[in-house]
Amino acid sequence: MEQTEEIDEVLVGVGPRLRRIRKERGATLTGLSEATGISVSTLSRLESGLRKPSLELLLPIARAHQVPLDELVGAPPVGDPRVRAKPIVRNGRTMVPLTRQPGGLQAYKVIIPAGDTEPDPRVHDGYEWLYVLSGRLRLILADHDVVLTPGEAAEFDTRVPHWFGSTGEAPVEFMSLFGPQGERMHVRARPSQKRKVS
Repeated sequence: MEQTEEIDEVLVGVGPRLRRIRKERGATLTGLSEATGISVSTLSRLESGLRKPSLELLLPIARAHQVPLDELVGAPPVGDPRVRAKPIVRNGRTMVPLTRQPGGLQAYKVIIPAGDTEPDPRVHDGYEWLYVLSGRLRLILADHDVVLTPGEAAEFDTRVPHWFGSTGEAPVEFMSLFGPQGERMHVRARPSQKRKVS
């Protein structure tokens, strides 16, 4: 009986802990729902204690928040503050997450190979800030086509068609900060008319 009571006591604390962790990360129920595939109503019931937590529900939430499962079910001691997220490789570009929360401001270290030189302007909600660490970063922003060198930074509204890549000489490495809508999927920007090449 004592073990059952202990388990019940732990489960009662899960809902408030889920809400606290989500709010600390600036995430909404809708954003967490999109990240986990769990409905908003189920997440809400979990946080209010009306739904019993299960492994099937807690694992995707822990993954989305990038926290150990034991942080969701018990108050952990203060641990190692280092971010240990796995690099994400997309179309040859490597992105290393530097933040743990799924919502709010996101930070990445990005490495683009030398061969990634073909502009493909896109748009998405949010605001982005870039800082070049090494190499030369070509940035196309609407009608601007600029090259940033190590130590240079750029910031822009991501609703403006933009693209960044290598100049072709060598790989480029930079820091990227964007928020709070920056995690949404890119949508191709459609030019209103074709430009004449002179």
